[in-house]
Amino acid sequence: MATRVEHGLTNRVPDTTSRSLWQIFRANVFTLFNAIVGTSFLLLLLLGQWQDALFGLAAVSNAVIGVVEEYRAKKSLDRLAVLNAPLARVLREGQIHDIATADVVKDDVLVLRAGDQVTADAAVLESSGLEVDESLLTGEADPVDKDAGTEVLSGSIVVAGHGTARVVRVGAESFASRLTVDARRFSLVNSEIRNSLNRVLRWIAWILLPVAILVINGEIQARGGWQTAYSTGAWTPALVGLIASMIAIVPLGLVLLTSVAFAVGGLRLAGHNVLIQELAAVEGLARVDVLCMDKTGTLTEGGLVFDAVHPLAPQPGWEQVLAWFGAEPEANATARCLSTAFEYDGGLQPARSVPFSSARKWSGVSFNGRTRAARTWILGAPEMMLVQGEESPGFETSPVSAPDGAVPPQSNEPSRGDILRQAGELAETGLRTLLLARADQLPSNGKLEELPGSLHPVALLTFREQPRADARETLKFFRDEGVGLKIISGDDPRTVAAIARRIGLEVTEGFDARSLPEDPLHLEEVMEANMVFGRVTPAQKRAMVEALQRRGHTVAMTGDGVNDALALKTADLGIAMDSAAPATKAVARLVLLDGRFDRLPGVLAEGRQVIANIERVSSLFLSKTVYATAIAVTFGLLDWKFPFLPRQLSFTDGLTIGIPAFFLALMPNPRRYQPGFLRRALWFSVPAGLIVTASLLTLNALAPLAGTATPEQVSSASVLTLSIVGLWILSAVSRPLNAGRLAVVVAMSASLVALLNLPLAQEFFLLSRPPGGLLLAAVACGAAGGLGVEVLARVHARAFPVQGLGWK
Repeated sequence: MATRVEHGLTNRVPDTTSRSLWQIFRANVFTLFNAIVGTSFLLLLLLGQWQDALFGLAAVSNAVIGVVEEYRAKKSLDRLAVLNAPLARVLREGQIHDIATADVVKDDVLVLRAGDQVTADAAVLESSGLEVDESLLTGEADPVDKDAGTEVLSGSIVVAGHGTARVVRVGAESFASRLTVDARRFSLVNSEIRNSLNRVLRWIAWILLPVAILVINGEIQARGGWQTAYSTGAWTPALVGLIASMIAIVPLGLVLLTSVAFAVGGLRLAGHNVLIQELAAVEGLARVDVLCMDKTGTLTEGGLVFDAVHPLAPQPGWEQVLAWFGAEPEANATARCLSTAFEYDGGLQPARSVPFSSARKWSGVSFNGRTRAARTWILGAPEMMLVQGEESPGFETSPVSAPDGAVPPQSNEPSRGDILRQAGELAETGLRTLLLARADQLPSNGKLEELPGSLHPVALLTFREQPRADARETLKFFRDEGVGLKIISGDDPRTVAAIARRIGLEVTEGFDARSLPEDPLHLEEVMEANMVFGRVTPAQKRAMVEALQRRGHTVAMTGDGVNDALALKTADLGIAMDSAAPATKAVARLVLLDGRFDRLPGVLAEGRQVIANIERVSSLFLSKTVYATAIAVTFGLLDWKFPFLPRQLSFTDGLTIGIPAFFLALMPNPRRYQPGFLRRALWFSVPAGLIVTASLLTLNALAPLAGTATPEQVSSASVLTLSIVGLWILSAVSRPLNAGRLAVVVAMSASLVALLNLPLAQEFFLLSRPPGGLLLAAVACGAAGGLGVEVLARVHARAFPVQGLGWK
């Protein structure tokens, strides 16, 4: 093994479960807008206008905050990912060891069991009914039989049977590492918020150059033309005006605050034992309108307890058989419960066995020897065995000949209908039922989906499970929040319905998935009309999720079994419990590390906070982008000077947008999610920006009439008007004004008054008191703009009555 490690023949790949520090730094620093800001910053320094380069410090602060917060989130999520990473089971020196998947080396022998995810490409050495699901690799949903000599691919999932396989390809050459990396990759994409903001940023990038041409021409013309500006040196303040307009258009803090909101949300959830495998999933649950749940392990504790035996036509040795089913190493969770009531003495030696499969819902075994139990036995779901047996010409309820030394079967076997009726009555009480039956022989390897002929029912077995203590309140929360609920289980639909009633759902009966229509349209109708589904196969779970998605639903799926992996991967948001199989955790977006179902309302609340607050602050930033663009274009066309210096815009931006936006982005916000985030934000931002532009145009048009005001006084009056309207926009987007948001608005207003009257601030920002007439005009234009914003806010509330301004 040491030689293989030395030659790099290990399963270790670069640790990219999240973005590296360099990737985080590059994403937060090397952007188009930072390039514009950096170039402008350097130009102003070269021109000796360091006071106007204040925005450069803000940009650096933005980048530092973004890198630090995202790196903190990365470290936290990486630690959780390592602690919860799946292990590989290998055979070394005759002993089975559980090791990290990265420590698997070429020629290791993997020990494969149901629920495992194959961690490296391997050639099968031994197979006992080994079946793998390769759908994550090939898209084919049907399990594939793997006999000795065939190959299992990394990333595939063992769904039935067991076996061993020798590793032939590791590391970057195999599928497993890429699949695991992709499942855990740190990502802020594929969300409505990110997609909408990226679209806006692309629009802004396209308009920057033509607007810059208009602005520089207007600045030059306002200073006597190109020749005059060049000869007199007036091109320097013209360039400063150009930089001011470009910096105003760029929404510097919007992307930062989005990243910070996601990262902080991920950290908060990590503190509650919720692992976010993609940070965009923070908003995912807030957008979900249908929650699909597996029963076992999600709504119930997950641990089954053997309840009782209900004899039908007992056969000699049946207790020994049940003891073997309970002790068999590859037994599923239900069969293992038998070991508490039936002790296995090692006397029975299987000649051949068929492991349990979620698709067929039965397992079987044939024993060697001449004891009373030495025959073939089948254990599985009653309705699956009896209905399939009814369709099989070999099904019998009459006695058949027994092996030598065995007691012939009794002839008083109950009818198929009586058994199904009894099983149904037990299931309706919430008990899980299995049927033990004797058969002539197991099916051949190529026909494992076919039940053996001549089934003879022996006994019904019942198992009970305890609903989670938190299930009732959690489901009530989701119902109250308008989220549709679907319980999708492989158990008897009557059992599932009984459990659903015990946790407070109004369910009369469950839908038997064996009757699900194959027609996609009819399947959609069935999914809309029913809440509880039983006897669902893994492939059906995925089809059911897809049917809901075709109806326009955003679907979350919870689960813990390997049979849930397909549906979790297909759902918009896959949620795995702590007890989930490694393969199930690998494809989930969220993992509840302590298995507490009641964590989901907290995830929903965090997602709502992220969406609602980013919508709130984006309206501030987009309003600024709109009025900056409109001012630049109109003033340029009128050959007017741009009304602000860069330092003055830093002053107004900080008080009306930057500082309050940081606090607003992280405040609690329980508003329900509604699609159309960008439409609502633009519906408010565009008119608000135009109102600001109209106020400033009016003020600058009136300035010549207000007496002999200096350019500095006109700029100061423009700053006052912009600040008044900007604070009014801030108060509008902060509604309803709770204590926290009111404190932000009041603090920013008080800071404005204080800074406008502070000599040091007046000197630095080149602010001076305008003459009486101009001061009155500035206040009047600001008040008129504020009233315009107020009217806009009320109209917006009528257009979007559920959300008001979209920030309730």
